[in-house]
Amino acid sequence: MTKLRIAGTVSDSITDGPGLRYAIFVQGCPHHCKGCHNPQTHDFGGGREVDIRELLEEGLQNPLLCGVTFSGGEPMCQAMALAELASEFRKNGVDDIACYTGFLVEDLLAGKVGGALGLMKELDVLVDGPFVQSERCYEAKFKGSSNQRVIDVQATLREGKPVLCTEERWN
Repeated sequence: MTKLRIAGTVSDSITDGPGLRYAIFVQGCPHHCKGCHNPQTHDFGGGREVDIRELLEEGLQNPLLCGVTFSGGEPMCQAMALAELASEFRKNGVDDIACYTGFLVEDLLAGKVGGALGLMKELDVLVDGPFVQSERCYEAKFKGSSNQRVIDVQATLREGKPVLCTEERWN
């Protein structure tokens, strides 16, 4: 059984993407962004370990679920387990899977982060880039600072370069 180290979950989030979402906050982050709103997720030894089946079952309990979001911490540090979990959500009819990362999509595409491409193949949207406190933006939907981008992951994988998401609900 595949395990994931998490800080927690929110079964009915409206701040981690459009609609009612199941948000999973992974534990562990190498970025340590100044002003991070989840600094308790930085310690790789913190949180708790759970089986991905438990997360799948919990997420699917909500009949109003619009999507799933992986946040953190840094999801790309547990990319292989999250790719497996995302695939299981898709098999169960969830067709809107998003992820937040402090890494840039260019680095993920270049293979600089182990397992990231496998996770990206399962994602629809990626919000990339570190949170930059001096660029904090309260007006932007679903991102914390103006340097972050909302990426259409499948188009990006096809093109081999970043393609911004044009879906109105994400912008």
